[in-house]
Amino acid sequence: MKNEITYLGSIIRVDSETIEVEVSNDIPSSAPIINGRLYKIGQIGTFVKIPIGNIMIYGIVSSVSNTPSKLDENIRYDIGSRYLSVQLVGEKIGDGEFEKGIGTYPTINDEVHLVTEKDLFDIYGNKDLGSIELGKHSSSENLSVFANLHKLVLRHSAILGSTGSGKSNTTVSIIKSIINGYSGSRVILVDPHGEYATAFPDAKIFKIKDQTNPLFIPFWLMTFDELAYFLVGAKPSDDQKPEHRLLREFITKYKKENFKLGAGEINPDFITADSPIPFNIRKLWYEMNWWLNASFNSSTKKDEQTKEAAATESEGDYENLIGAKFTSHLSTPAASQPYKSQHQEFYSYEKKLLNRIKDSRFDFLFSPGEYKDEKSLKDLHNLLNEWIGSDNKLAILDLHGVPFEVLDITIGLITRFVYDSMFWGRNESYTGKNRCLLLAFEEAHTYLGKNDNNSYSKVAVERIFKEGRKFGVGSLVISQRPSEISETILAQVGTFIALRLTNSSDQSVVKNSAPDNLNSLINLLPSLRVGEAIIVGEAIKIPSRVRIGLNHPRPTSADPELVKGWSVNHSPNNENYKTVVKKLREQKF
Repeated sequence: MKNEITYLGSIIRVDSETIEVEVSNDIPSSAPIINGRLYKIGQIGTFVKIPIGNIMIYGIVSSVSNTPSKLDENIRYDIGSRYLSVQLVGEKIGDGEFEKGIGTYPTINDEVHLVTEKDLFDIYGNKDLGSIELGKHSSSENLSVFANLHKLVLRHSAILGSTGSGKSNTTVSIIKSIINGYSGSRVILVDPHGEYATAFPDAKIFKIKDQTNPLFIPFWLMTFDELAYFLVGAKPSDDQKPEHRLLREFITKYKKENFKLGAGEINPDFITADSPIPFNIRKLWYEMNWWLNASFNSSTKKDEQTKEAAATESEGDYENLIGAKFTSHLSTPAASQPYKSQHQEFYSYEKKLLNRIKDSRFDFLFSPGEYKDEKSLKDLHNLLNEWIGSDNKLAILDLHGVPFEVLDITIGLITRFVYDSMFWGRNESYTGKNRCLLLAFEEAHTYLGKNDNNSYSKVAVERIFKEGRKFGVGSLVISQRPSEISETILAQVGTFIALRLTNSSDQSVVKNSAPDNLNSLINLLPSLRVGEAIIVGEAIKIPSRVRIGLNHPRPTSADPELVKGWSVNHSPNNENYKTVVKKLREQKF
């Protein structure tokens, strides 16, 4: 076989993961032409093969040198020789399919050959029923690289890359391959910056204050701890405070008033402050305001001040946030009627709650259309059907209008609600394990930070990464700063799609987390071209360097045209920025 044009050299060293090859000096060219195609010898990241009987072992070139990596003083080396370090990746037995892992190791003096395009087709194979195309192999424009869809989704995946590396385009490519290839697929894309609507004109896009598909996330979906933190800044550690306990009691009371729901009647005994049951948030404020400002005719003792004994002048209107009016106690002696309310626990809570309700930025939570309160026309089954049960295989939740201070709770709420629906519906024919779901999280580093121990979204997403597979929920995280993402999430990622990463700490995360020990490929991350990715993990047959095709239409994540904009002379005008300020105040584009 040394006479074959593919012959490269022979093995001079073998260890558990790598081999070292001495390139033959008899090779006529450093770039031989085989079957009309030019092949370059010793390119980092290219494949070689070692034939041993009916077994073909494959490896990837990790380094090239003019001296061996380990010199032996008893051996004479040819000064003009070249030496390749090769990481072994898998083998093919007879006419069988390529498999990752090595069962039979090569030995000293075994022949090493170039891998031709035909060999690459033998490795990667053709698209089968359970796969999607990721792109083209960097060493061959004709060779498509496919991923196992089951492992890509349910074993979770990550798209990582620095700004401008082609991360958004890669996300669009993968989602399009899924929804175009499988008629029953369904994907939810959480889009904090509103970039992806232009790339998916056929998707169902939910956006805050949108006239067609407004995004509503009812506040009453929150657990009590989430609601208490959001409404009044309370923490679980405040549970011993009287106002915190009373808040829990009031919320439970209002939820129990509404056990006849659109999705089915609920036993009131099973309802708690954590139950996702509609209630009127304005009633809750009214109750706090009533006890805070009431005056009483009968007693100064706190436990004897009841609603029946109140000196009420007018009932007020909770829907319009008008509190009840009481007979004034300011003009009477302290020991005379009417007596001032002894219920001052809600002094800070009532003011904070009122400010939250009046803030128009939170209307998508407090005024969620037909999901508003106990009189709502729709229930949670309608919301689920809009998100994951419609004819649209892709739902984009555009969160660019969500205030930053509630982005964490909003994403956590969406994630937990969807996960719970898959958990409790895991055996239904139309959802759960019988119709899986992919949740994709764009800009994941902004809300899934490893150092943020109080993040609601991180807790919810980590749960999916740890348990989602069993109930048909897969996850995809997209980020430019993997070093800032929760280590629990990265540890559960089965497939990494890593585009150019220039930061050393980000590169280390990929190198340490990638399932395959192929540092030679990972070391290429800073030098990758735009739209080029290193793909490693469970979903791909062999770690590969892949070119991702450019998609049209594109997401709105491209850089602005700086030179063009700065080449125009913009005249000063006192009317400028009025529109900007108006949008800023209304929080509306």
